[in-house]
Amino acid sequence: MFEARQTMDAPTTTSADNGTSGGNGGGGWFTPHKEPPTPSGDQGSSDGRRLAALRPVGRSAGTQGESGHTAPEQAAPGQGTSQQERISRVAEEPKASRHVEPEPAHEAVRPQSGPRQAEFGSPLPSQASATEQGPRQSHRGSPGSEARPEPLVTVRPPAPAPKASPDAVLIRRTMAEVGDIADKVTSYFYALLFVRHPELRSMFPAAMDTQRDRLLKALLTAAEHIDNTEVLVAYLQNLGRGHRKYGTRPEHYPAVGECLIGSLSRYASAIWDAEMEAAWVRTYTTISQVMIDAAAADELRAPAWWYAEVVSHDLRTPDVAVVTVRPDQPYPFLAGQYTSLETPWWPRIWRHYSFASAPRSDGLLTFHVKAVPAGWVSNALVHRARPGDVIRLGPPSGSMTVDHTTDSGLLCLGGGTGIAPIKALVEDVAEHGERRPVEVFYGARTDHDLYDIDTMLRLQQSHPWLAVRPVVDQQAHLQLPDVVREYGPWNEFDAYLSGPPGMIRSGVDTLRDIGIPSDRIRHDSVEELVAAGD
Repeated sequence: MFEARQTMDAPTTTSADNGTSGGNGGGGWFTPHKEPPTPSGDQGSSDGRRLAALRPVGRSAGTQGESGHTAPEQAAPGQGTSQQERISRVAEEPKASRHVEPEPAHEAVRPQSGPRQAEFGSPLPSQASATEQGPRQSHRGSPGSEARPEPLVTVRPPAPAPKASPDAVLIRRTMAEVGDIADKVTSYFYALLFVRHPELRSMFPAAMDTQRDRLLKALLTAAEHIDNTEVLVAYLQNLGRGHRKYGTRPEHYPAVGECLIGSLSRYASAIWDAEMEAAWVRTYTTISQVMIDAAAADELRAPAWWYAEVVSHDLRTPDVAVVTVRPDQPYPFLAGQYTSLETPWWPRIWRHYSFASAPRSDGLLTFHVKAVPAGWVSNALVHRARPGDVIRLGPPSGSMTVDHTTDSGLLCLGGGTGIAPIKALVEDVAEHGERRPVEVFYGARTDHDLYDIDTMLRLQQSHPWLAVRPVVDQQAHLQLPDVVREYGPWNEFDAYLSGPPGMIRSGVDTLRDIGIPSDRIRHDSVEELVAAGD
């Protein structure tokens, strides 16, 4: 649990590089503005309360952690219990003596639809919140049918919205309390983590300013979906699998939980009490167990990372390169997904990039990379990488994939290097031999930025069901989503968006305005995963 763009995201760095990651200087997942006071082993919160040391799941209650503190009483998840049942148990546990406060409003970051991306505190995901995919519904209208008077029926009031569980109320109340001082909370969290557990510091890059917001985003994601077992479990399982490449082990989770609760109790001291601490312990314990179980299962079937050799490097523009690599062993993925990537020049700094093609028979993988100002990884890939260089790849992730069980058309919006996964989706449809209509709107600021237009036009010539429409902002005087309004109707289409977060947000709003239901709008965009970022 605690991208984008993933935190509980143990050692992770997977968001868009804004020029602050890498380089020299200290700091942990989030670099403090100023050095917080060095905590001693017995230092508690500001009101004198000692920090709770979370025990690993399965350890008997009362066992003391590294700091010598006794963990609050908690029930370990039952052996053989499903992960969804574990989270449901936390959400539904009755607490008759608890006074349930009204749920506070807060701005939360949604996890990506399906298992993604994010990393806890990273990749959330980043991560431009992703649209959740619900069950497919039929939206086919019946033109020509006349309106008929509705039969008289008994009108029933709508069912009341599900009431938040007591733990969810307390978790969300905490997040609302610390929302305005998130930078202090995260700075203190990392100070505690690296002072109490210095052995974990080497798992992180030297400077990680880009991760300052990730802990808060991940916490908000978990707080928002704490009562939505299906969504939260998928989200956490993906985080657990993704953390393997950072060297995260089960024994690291109690240390993170101890310091997380220590930081929250310090900065939410006005409302913090034993009941709230117990809610966090229960929630964190269950969440960490889901992640640990997912990582253990993934370890049986896939490596933690893949080595990949650069076999070609095509500089399309002064700041955009098409990089093709050959993994050292088979790398399974789906068109429309993305992966995290680490270069030899910036160890332990990972960035997300989408696959620019459907799976190929030769096993090669291609990425479109735009060098951004002060972007450590993107500049290395564009300006330093050459054939023969070896990079590392994390596991594939993302759910912006084609549903081949339907014949719905595809409406694709790709901005800048966001055209990469759109191209992969087109190839995927072609390889399945389908004749469903695919409409691609390829957006760029200038003609010069349409670096892959020739490839897309060649695909259009080969496939009569494909239409490609370049949209240049300076010529159209309209943003890409606004141009889409002029075409259509789109009620028989599934929508796919990839590009800068601003385009994703305005695109989703536009598509909803023109009648496309949310469950048919797909993207894996979070600020951390933006193609325009690093």
